[in-house]
Amino acid sequence: MKVLIVSGTPKHEGLCHSCVESARLGVEKAGGDCEVVNLCQTKLKVCAVCGEGWGTCRQDHVCQFGDDGFDAIQEKLAAADALIFVTPVYWGDISEAMKAFFDRYRRCEASKGDSSALNGKRILLVASPGGSGNGMVSCFEQMERLCKHLKAEIFDFVGVNRWNREYKLVTIGEAASALVAQSK
Repeated sequence: MKVLIVSGTPKHEGLCHSCVESARLGVEKAGGDCEVVNLCQTKLKVCAVCGEGWGTCRQDHVCQFGDDGFDAIQEKLAAADALIFVTPVYWGDISEAMKAFFDRYRRCEASKGDSSALNGKRILLVASPGGSGNGMVSCFEQMERLCKHLKAEIFDFVGVNRWNREYKLVTIGEAASALVAQSK
C-alpha cells in the first residue's frame, strides 16, 4: 500500500514536523510504503484564476502554470492508495503552502466528479496549532471541505497542540497504522 504524506509545515523540527514523523513511522510499522511531500520545499505559485476564473483546470484538469512542483504532486496524489495531510494551523486555517496547493488542486479535480483522483481515497487529517492552540476546528473545516469537494473519504481527524503532544503523537502513529491496515 502506497501512502503519501502531504506536509504544509515550513519547519524541519517542532510540533508539526513531529506529527509528520509519527505518521511516517505508523505507516511503515503497518507495512506500508510511505513518501513525504513537503509543500514548503516546492516553489508553488498561487492560483491566478486564469481564463475568467477557469483556465485549463476546468476542462483539461491540469493547471496551465505547469510548474514542476504542482504537476509532480498532483501525479503523486493520484498514484497513492491513501493520504495523510498534516498542517500547522495559522490564523485558524491550513498553512499558506498547503492552501496554495489545494486551491489549484481543487480546481483541477473538482470538475472531474466521480473521476476525481481522490474519489473514495481514505485520508487522515492532522492539524497542529501552536501558540494558543486555537483554530484547530476551523482548520479541520477547511480540510474537510476540500475532501468533500473531491469525494475523498475522511479516515480520521487528529488535532495536536503543545498540551496534548505526548499522547497525540502516539495517536497519529496508531491512526496511520490503522489507515494502512484497514485499507488493504
